[in-house]
Amino acid sequence: MTEDLRYPIGKFERPIHLTPEARAAAIVDIAELPQKFRAATAGLSPSQFETPYRPGGWTVRQLAHHVPDSHMNAYLRWKLALTEDKPRIKTYREEEWAKLADTREAPIEISLALLDGIHARWSLILRSMAPEEFLRPLEHPDHGDITLDALLALYSWHGRHHTAHVTRLREREGW
Repeated sequence: MTEDLRYPIGKFERPIHLTPEARAAAIVDIAELPQKFRAATAGLSPSQFETPYRPGGWTVRQLAHHVPDSHMNAYLRWKLALTEDKPRIKTYREEEWAKLADTREAPIEISLALLDGIHARWSLILRSMAPEEFLRPLEHPDHGDITLDALLALYSWHGRHHTAHVTRLREREGW
């Protein structure tokens, strides 16, 4: 059986709500992602940053900029859901963001620092929330109503997913 390089930890399955244990584990994933992603990319050469994680996939550099872009959007959506009644969120074209100069050319340290800050603040909010607040909904234009529990599960998976893209590439290439 060959591994699907697109989904090294499997495809995301959206829950409606999380158990307290699953929620706690997802919060740990959010808190630890910056450190884990930083470790996954540590010591790579300039040419290694330009290597796609799979044929036709994004480069390690694009992944390093995509993760904080995505999680910045998630953090803002999170705050909207906590402060508004079922806000309708805006989507963004991540594949187009990946083509912009800040993604193609910027040193990844800029985005790793952004990831540190976003996750430090997001973790503070997550740890301060009452269990019922995780059931607050937001409206996604493409996916309908999504609870904060489901959003937490998604971004817990998303961080692990892209970290695995880098770590599995390193394993395959012997880096």
